[in-house]
Amino acid sequence: MQSPADILSDLWTSAGGDAAALERVHLTGEEPQIPSSFRVAVAGQTTIAAAGLAAAEIWRLRGGEPQDVTVDMRHAVVECRSERYLRLDDKPPPPAWDAIAGVYKTGDNSFVRCHTNFPHHRDAVCKLLSCVPERGSVQAALMQWKGEDFETAAYAAGGVVALMRSCDEWSALPQARALAELPLVSIEKIGDAPPKQWPQGDRPLAGLRVLDLSRVIAGPVAGRTLAAHGADVLLVSGAGLPAIPWLTIDTGRGKLTTFIELKSEAGRAQLRELLKDADIFSQGYRPHALAALGFSPDEAAQINPGIVYVTLSAYGHAGPWAGRRGFDSLVQTTTGFNHAEGKAAGIDGPKELPAQMLDHATGYLMAFGAMMARARQAREGGSWHVRVSLAQTGRWLWNLGRLEGGLNTRDLAGETIHPVFMETVQSGFGTLTAVRHAAVLSKTPAHWSRPAMPLGSHPPQWPSRS
Repeated sequence: MQSPADILSDLWTSAGGDAAALERVHLTGEEPQIPSSFRVAVAGQTTIAAAGLAAAEIWRLRGGEPQDVTVDMRHAVVECRSERYLRLDDKPPPPAWDAIAGVYKTGDNSFVRCHTNFPHHRDAVCKLLSCVPERGSVQAALMQWKGEDFETAAYAAGGVVALMRSCDEWSALPQARALAELPLVSIEKIGDAPPKQWPQGDRPLAGLRVLDLSRVIAGPVAGRTLAAHGADVLLVSGAGLPAIPWLTIDTGRGKLTTFIELKSEAGRAQLRELLKDADIFSQGYRPHALAALGFSPDEAAQINPGIVYVTLSAYGHAGPWAGRRGFDSLVQTTTGFNHAEGKAAGIDGPKELPAQMLDHATGYLMAFGAMMARARQAREGGSWHVRVSLAQTGRWLWNLGRLEGGLNTRDLAGETIHPVFMETVQSGFGTLTAVRHAAVLSKTPAHWSRPAMPLGSHPPQWPSRS
């Protein structure tokens, strides 16, 4: 079984990182940290460390001095559950799930998971099942369905549903075989452009401008990570788009936030103007949704030669499921994690990982890929496309190996979390107690210089590079 240092080394060198930089990384702590048969704590630690090391290398490339990067495993796994530990005016988070979200049995004795946190996804499921949004009604209706038939029909109807599969069942699907041909983080040159100078600043990403078009966890975590190292991150949302308030607060730290109506030509014109002066365009929209609005990777590179365009998908950019919507919990279900955890726990049915680890790890990999691509842009020019997916992160996590007896680990309760992992700050929502960033850089400490604010709080413009 690979050590955390070896896992990080593979991540770093596979993206073109200089192996000599690894000598300045210090990974502390032992696994397991939370109850799982999978190496979730190591996944959190190494992806956060990869992003932290990328920031440290950019600082060196900008003329700064080399610095040490330290990531403690417990701090990392706490950050990978940051939404659980957030407190607003000393109050804990509300229930994370919609009333009918979760696992159901179907008529052929399969299990399916419904993700209904957004109203339109809930409505799609209820309309398909001709039932009211109550658990008992949904369960009764699903007894008339075969699991895979319901998964297919729900997706076609605009819902987001996953059939629980074993790893073997998932591996037999064409989609799993397509992922096996892809790297964990894809970094490709998509156009010619002169190298862009690094702007002035006293932090690794100071003066870099990031357009963040993402929601829920993975994409927003990427933006939050770039902000932690000094980037100007502008979260672009729409006034009519559904959001999950608690996640908006937690992942909004360090960001500006504006509303742009992309369905209008005026809104698209606003986004084009912002894109012209951006360094990184990070998006988690459904595949092809932004292309239909004129913001595909190639179009973005024409608007702004030298852009780093980051794409997040659920199931990867190749294969028959490349266009399929999905969330962490669904990808866990369909790719074998819930089945395997259930078997390890001795239960008949799915058991979730103890963190939304596919989301969080993918978010850090997005930030890592974005920084590595931006460093290449400064060195050799070009426009770049970075691609990651929840399912590919899952494939990587699975291949890290299993922990015998890992489910016997005591979970981390609030009182076991070291106060040094937390900070209390004022925000546009009230007083926040929230998790600090786990990558500790010795010369340029990570921190968020802007408070979390309600969506749409700022005008659609960049701050000056003063």
